[in-house]
Amino acid sequence: MIQDIIKDAEAKMEDALENTKNKFAGIRSGRANAGLFSGITVNYYGTATALMQLASVNVAENRVVIISPFDKSAIDGIVKSLQDSNLGFNSVREGDQIRVTLPELTEQRRLEYVKLAKTRTEEGKVFLRSLRHKAIDEIDQLLKNKEVGEDDHKRSKAEIDKLIKKFTDEIELLFSHKEKEILEV
Repeated sequence: MIQDIIKDAEAKMEDALENTKNKFAGIRSGRANAGLFSGITVNYYGTATALMQLASVNVAENRVVIISPFDKSAIDGIVKSLQDSNLGFNSVREGDQIRVTLPELTEQRRLEYVKLAKTRTEEGKVFLRSLRHKAIDEIDQLLKNKEVGEDDHKRSKAEIDKLIKKFTDEIELLFSHKEKEILEV
């Protein structure tokens, strides 16, 4: 019972860590990466479809990305979605591809992105704490129902706290790497 609660909490914490990584991928740094386009949707035959499902996104140079649609009829929709995204990308259609040039980041913009990364870090940590709270409540309920003893109760709470520390430290490490990447000129 207790091990199931701990395993479930650990799996959810892994998911929270992955979610935070994905959110960090969407934050622009000095270099281009495909993750910047993960939040863009395209009107494709009347349906909002993720850009990543409609095209391959390849980094050609430090600040240049080439988008190659799988269906060439989707190019106009992709170009429109890129313009509507307000991400500041300059996109140019080149035959069956789209060349996206990312502008150089100003110091002020870099600091805004660091602040955004810090917000994403805090969101991840808050979610981890909510998972901890839920797991501890379930373990407390087992003690209250006399399904586990005091020793198992204390040991399992300590195990949950170790997990929280591990995942919180990983999120902090992700943030420090992202911050360094953003501020690198």
